Amino acid sequence: MESNYDFSDIAPYDNELFKEKLAALFDEPAFRHAVTSVMPDVDFDTFIKQLEAIPDKDSFQRIVMGPILERIADTTTDGITYSGLENVDPSCRYTYITNHRDIVLDSAFLNLGFLRNDMPTSEIAIGDNLLIYEWINDLVRINKSFIVKRNLGIRQALEAARQLSAYIHYAVCVKGESVWIAQREGRAKDSTDNTQESVLKMLALAGDEDTPATRLAEINITPATISYEFDPNDYLKAREFLMRHRDPDFKKSQHDDLFSMETGVLQYKGRVHISVARCITPQLLDLPHDMDKADLFKTVAHLIDCRIHSGYKIFPINYIAYGHAFGSDMYADRYTPEEEKTVIDYIESRLDKVDLPDVTPEERDFMRQSLWEMYANPLKNKLTASTIC
Repeated sequence: MESNYDFSDIAPYDNELFKEKLAALFDEPAFRHAVTSVMPDVDFDTFIKQLEAIPDKDSFQRIVMGPILERIADTTTDGITYSGLENVDPSCRYTYITNHRDIVLDSAFLNLGFLRNDMPTSEIAIGDNLLIYEWINDLVRINKSFIVKRNLGIRQALEAARQLSAYIHYAVCVKGESVWIAQREGRAKDSTDNTQESVLKMLALAGDEDTPATRLAEINITPATISYEFDPNDYLKAREFLMRHRDPDFKKSQHDDLFSMETGVLQYKGRVHISVARCITPQLLDLPHDMDKADLFKTVAHLIDCRIHSGYKIFPINYIAYGHAFGSDMYADRYTPEEEKTVIDYIESRLDKVDLPDVTPEERDFMRQSLWEMYANPLKNKLTASTIC
């Protein structure tokens, strides 16, 4: 596969640029802050000397990012578990598509599973709306990230989509790198994780094959599911739910995004589980060659959703939230009264953290119901998947 596109403005830095861009980070105060936030007991000068000895991107992931992610797992989770890694052939390359729980850690925790099992990591798609400082752009591209251009005009957006699609096909089929991309732009605030057909249409723009289905098949789409017991951003989402309830035109600021990133990385998540499903290439190749495009993308999105929803790990909070959100006692045998009280107290404590003035009792009820539904929806979606998939 050959490409006429220049990928230099979106691709991860190659190893020739790696040392230069890494060295530029050392004098950046915000980089020091980021490192010491994650590793508060680190000797920063010693850490810099260790970085200076890193020869390339893959070594950076193994030697630097692996231990950092293990530190995050140790300090902010009650353990990260994995299932389905046997579905990944280390000799093949894939396009991993996951639900979108955390701005930073979705792809990072998936790659941590690969690092733990001595398997190839993936390159990571990240929106340029998050790269508000040059040092962040350099850091993510050192760490095998490629850039998704956002907020463009119609003509520029189509050209950016073609470039992005061409890069993903190039990475998987030519460079021999797996890639990760979220199933949708932006996180599903209510945890109802549905694949946007626009993501699939973008992926099908490039490729050597002659139909959208076969172009999708050549990049080995592999769904995976990320389950958090507790979402560290849940109270921020409750705040956003209320802000949008008050003002449908409410938009978050860049500061909001940065604070969400920091909160998602540094705060408590409980247990975390990642389930990797089988690659859907065989199912794509079975689709009729003359299938209507609209029907095809709807069918593929449904297939991905089924595999993601089937992979949820259900925790007690999900069962308890289902009962409170939908007035059901269907799963009352899955938790104890003590567990229910703990979860109720947890939800109230999260609502107490919402820093908005003049919140009425009715608005607090609205936010509470929003959080119950957010924590119930993975179970609801898994139940639906078990009957229709």
